Amino acid sequence: MSELVPILADGLGVKPQRIAVIVTLLFLALVIELVRRRRLVERYALLWISAALVLVVLAVWNGALNWIADRLGILSPPNALFLIGVGALFVLALHFSVAFSRLSEETKILAQEVARLDREQRRIRKGALGGEEDVAVAAVDPPATNGGSVPGD
Repeated sequence: MSELVPILADGLGVKPQRIAVIVTLLFLALVIELVRRRRLVERYALLWISAALVLVVLAVWNGALNWIADRLGILSPPNALFLIGVGALFVLALHFSVAFSRLSEETKILAQEVARLDREQRRIRKGALGGEEDVAVAAVDPPATNGGSVPGD
């Protein structure tokens, strides 16, 4: 730990930087625990683990934020961190909007399929309760499921 002290004492100070390292490591452990308990799907866990690792690197290596600020032409490293955070939020919002749109479409398709199956089941029940001739007609004229052709033709 003694060789980390000069690196940590470079910018924020030892105590705030240690707190930042501890908090980011706890965040990383939380994400891994959520995946382990199957509360977070692996597909989304990859995003959060990546974000946690970037935060750990930024917390441990104080010069990284200065280097990023210099490369982006930003005068203050905290402003660079703010810009990175806003950019990450935009990427996450876009990713979850795409996932939400896909899930909404799948939900609509599933609801339509359930309605179709319910309608078909009601028709079959109505035929079974209506009399023997309706059942015989249903047996002779099965619903077309493969492009309108009756099997055996």
